[in-house]
Amino acid sequence: MTDPLVEVTDLEKYYYENDSILDRLTGREPTSVRAVDGVSFTVDRGETLGLVGESGCGKSTTGETLLRLREATGGSVSFDGQEVFEMDGEELVEFRKRAGIVFQDPFSSLDPRMTAREIIAEPLAVHDVGTPAERRSRAAELMERVGLSSAQLDRYPNEFSGGQRQRIGIARALALEPDFVVCDEPVSALDVSVQAQILNLLEDLQEEFGLTYLFIAHDLSVVRHIADRVAVMYLGEIVEIGPTERVFEAPTHPYAAALLSAIPGSVAGAVSGVSRDRITLRGAPPNPRDPPPGCRFATRCPAKIRPDDVDAPEAVWAAVDEFRALLRERARGEDSPVAALARRL
Repeated sequence: MTDPLVEVTDLEKYYYENDSILDRLTGREPTSVRAVDGVSFTVDRGETLGLVGESGCGKSTTGETLLRLREATGGSVSFDGQEVFEMDGEELVEFRKRAGIVFQDPFSSLDPRMTAREIIAEPLAVHDVGTPAERRSRAAELMERVGLSSAQLDRYPNEFSGGQRQRIGIARALALEPDFVVCDEPVSALDVSVQAQILNLLEDLQEEFGLTYLFIAHDLSVVRHIADRVAVMYLGEIVEIGPTERVFEAPTHPYAAALLSAIPGSVAGAVSGVSRDRITLRGAPPNPRDPPPGCRFATRCPAKIRPDDVDAPEAVWAAVDEFRALLRERARGEDSPVAALARRL
């Protein structure tokens, strides 16, 4: 056993609101959106950890925060034994070389004013690696490695298809020969046939270069194909983590079970090997500005246990409980600063 390459402990990322001059005049208290709230996990050398969950649960924010593309509110991240949030100067520069990212959108993540050669060579230029001629040669080599032709190096992003653009993004992420790559939904914007090509490319590159991946996705069939372990995220927290086979075949958390049951029936059997009835969750995820106390999934949980002192039929209790959740959600609605000021006046 070796130490994990990446160790995330109690990672937090909050976005603060209601802190303007007008908010202060109206007496509004600052609120925080808890995008990531106490997330902990490890990524071993050479493995792929899949991070899944519905839109808005904090997956992408987690990946960007642990790379310091966003500044964390709390917690710690250890990379190869070094504390990432304490790095500065040369240590931080070295970390930037060893950790890369493939962004979700292959259209907006590439500068339309730069050619493919300039995009791929840019990390080398930023870190002053090699001569201009060596950078051009490296760009051509990477272009060929990700399945494109070096004859296309002088083309601009608008001259490539979506799958080709994502290959350019992958080549850029590999330019500095990193050890760890965050793949932020790298195939979600692509057609199914192109998705398979990109996934196979990522697996080949991992085997060739010994890469470690944090693979963020909402498509469970994709995660099942590529991940060694899976972490399921809900409303800023990880609710379940374990080996891919175990999580897909026998999820222990109700949310993970509901998420897996959402795979279309024809796909579910092929993905998990287990036939499941569809679990329909009521309502929507709570507001991250004011999450419910205790288990954050309690307001939607189909396995929620009725209190012993409730003397009512199951259907009545379920309806009352749903009504209470609705009232709580509406009670959290806040006035705008203008409305709050008008009320005070």
